[in-house]
Amino acid sequence: MSRALVSLPLLLILTSGCTLPVWTAGEVPFIPTPPEVVDRMLELAEVKMGDVIYDLGSGDGRIIIRAAKKYGARGVGIEIDPDLVKRSRDNAWKEKVEHLVEFREQDALMVDVSPATVVTLYMLPEFNKKLRPIFWQQLRPGSRVVSHDFSIEGWPPLRVEKVKGDLFHDHTIYLWKIEGEPSSYR
Repeated sequence: MSRALVSLPLLLILTSGCTLPVWTAGEVPFIPTPPEVVDRMLELAEVKMGDVIYDLGSGDGRIIIRAAKKYGARGVGIEIDPDLVKRSRDNAWKEKVEHLVEFREQDALMVDVSPATVVTLYMLPEFNKKLRPIFWQQLRPGSRVVSHDFSIEGWPPLRVEKVKGDLFHDHTIYLWKIEGEPSSYR
C-alpha cells in the first residue's frame, strides 16, 4: 500500500508535463519555459523583425530561437552554463536560425544589454532585483522587458498576464517598458 502511495505522486508529476528544475553551473536553476509561455512572452513584448532580443539565463535557447523563427528577430542568449550554451547553439543550427542568433557564456549581471530592444528572463526575484538598475541605466526608451513568473521588485509592471499551466503551476508573465530617459528611473 505505501509503495502505491509513493508511486502515485511520482506518476502524476511525470505525466502532468510538469517541468522540474535542473541545477546547472549558474546560481539560478534551468527550468525550460513551456512553448505556449514563450509565444505569449514574445507576443506581449510585441516582437517584430528588426528587434534585438537578449535572453538573460537563456538555458537551451528556446526563446531567442522561437523569436528568430517566428518573427525574423535577431537574438543574443546569455547563459553561464557552458553545456547549455553548446545545447543552444546546436538547437539554433537544427532550427536553421544560427545566422540570426548567438549564445554567449557569460554572467547575466555583467552583460551590456544596451543593444537590446527586448529583454526576456526567467530568473528568481533576487536576481531580477539586481538586474533592474542595469536595465534602467542601459536600455533605451521603448525597450521592453518580459519576465516569466517573477516580478522585479521596485518596478511596477505595465501588464501582468496569467497563462494556464499544468496540474501544479499556472504561469505569470510580466511586461515593463522603458519610458523616457534612463535617469528618470533613478
